Amino acid sequence: MRVTGGLARGIQLRVPTKGGVRPATDYIREAVFSSLAAFVPGTAVLDLFAGTGAYALESLSRGALSATCVDLHAGAELKANASAVAKSMNLAVLPLTLVTGDATKPARVAGKFDLIFADPPWELWETEGAEISQAAVGYAVDEAHARVILEAPGGFAVPVPAGWKLKKVIGKGKGQPAASILVRQVGD
Repeated sequence: MRVTGGLARGIQLRVPTKGGVRPATDYIREAVFSSLAAFVPGTAVLDLFAGTGAYALESLSRGALSATCVDLHAGAELKANASAVAKSMNLAVLPLTLVTGDATKPARVAGKFDLIFADPPWELWETEGAEISQAAVGYAVDEAHARVILEAPGGFAVPVPAGWKLKKVIGKGKGQPAASILVRQVGD
C-alpha cells in the first residue's frame, strides 16, 4: 500500500495490526483522486475511520492545505505514515491532526471541511449506515463545492442524507471496494 500521487507518490504506508483495519486499496484511492482531480489543492480534509491515514495523506501529497484523521486506534502506524509523507514532501511536520476516537460520534472534531472521506469497517454499513453518512456530511462546509466520499462494498447503496445527492460511484463490482461521491443538492 502506497501513496499513489502528488509529492509523496510511491511512499509505502504501514497498516495497523490491531483494530481490524481494511485499508482503502491503491486502485480505489487512485480512481477517487483522478475523479477529484483539481478539486483537492487548497482544501481542508477530514478522514473518518482513518486507519492508515491513506486518504488524508494522499490529499496532503496532492496539495490539500490541512487534514484531520479520526480513528479509534490512531496510533504508531498512522504517525509513522505521516512522518514518512512529511519527509518525502520536505516538511518538518505535516499540517495533520490525529484524533483518537469513535468516528461515528457527532462533533468528535471541531471545524468544517471541504473534502470528507469515510471508510468504515464494512459491517458498520449494515447497522450504522445512515449515521455514518449523516456524520460525514455534518462536517462539510456550507458551500456547494463540498465533497463527501463514502467507501463501502461494491453493490451496497450508501444512504444519501437529505440535501445531498450521489454524483458518482467508483468501483469494480460487487464485493470489491466502491467509493460513492456525494455533493450538495443545489437548485434541483
